[in-house]
Amino acid sequence: MTTDFTLTDLTPFMGAEVHGVDLGAAMPDATFGAIKRALAERSVLLFRNQDMTPESQIAFSARFGELEKHVLQNFCLDGHPEIFVVSNIIEDGKHIGAFGGSKEFHSDLAYIPDPSKGSVFRCLECPEGEGETEFVSMFAALDALPEEKRDWLSQQSAVFDYVWDYSRRQTQRPPLSEEQIRNTPPVTHPCVRSHPETGRKTLFVSPIWIRNFVGMSEEDSQPILKELTDFATGPDFAYRHSWRAGDVLVWDNRSTLHKACPFDEENSRRLMHRTTITGEQTIR
Repeated sequence: MTTDFTLTDLTPFMGAEVHGVDLGAAMPDATFGAIKRALAERSVLLFRNQDMTPESQIAFSARFGELEKHVLQNFCLDGHPEIFVVSNIIEDGKHIGAFGGSKEFHSDLAYIPDPSKGSVFRCLECPEGEGETEFVSMFAALDALPEEKRDWLSQQSAVFDYVWDYSRRQTQRPPLSEEQIRNTPPVTHPCVRSHPETGRKTLFVSPIWIRNFVGMSEEDSQPILKELTDFATGPDFAYRHSWRAGDVLVWDNRSTLHKACPFDEENSRRLMHRTTITGEQTIR
């Protein structure tokens, strides 16, 4: 690792806080390469007290790879389609961002053919002591599964269906347009994938979007998925992040799940900017 910065583990199995890096400034290639390696190994990186602009967030994020333009472009930052706004704030009678963030564990954009590599999440405003984000390590969850279940999952694939999930959960958001529906058909991914940078095996199930296992009905699949999700999202594999304005979290969507924790959305303000890095095809 480079001597330009230091790391402090957030948990024994996942996450590290990075000290001594200004994400809004020019960064040497060697420093970025070490950050990229740390992300692949630790899955979640925390940078405190960052002063970034939309342009510097996009520039830093783009060093990891091409950036996604979210299917919900109506919630992206004006002039910056790469930045997905997550917020409960209402201006001129309209939500300025995606509100009521998912309170269920998921991996960002797992429902597209090449699921997201990672996300960069910047906190601009947040309530104190609530509205945390919780992560679980899918490396650790897979390693802890009984061998028989691990072997079974290694042979399975699952159908990820964004439109199916949106219609049943996002009842407070505007309905999807015909174009959005066409752009997000069901896709299939293996339930255990190899991390493309480390080769380490990781569980790859994003429960809110999985409709069924391939070759099984939805009715038969959902109880198995719930049992697996309950195990994988237990406290033994979790890290809950308490936000401060100026925090930037970078997480690897290939080896984690995350969810938003509740807060007083009627009386508090929360404003986050997310960039999402294009991923690659899933392989066993």
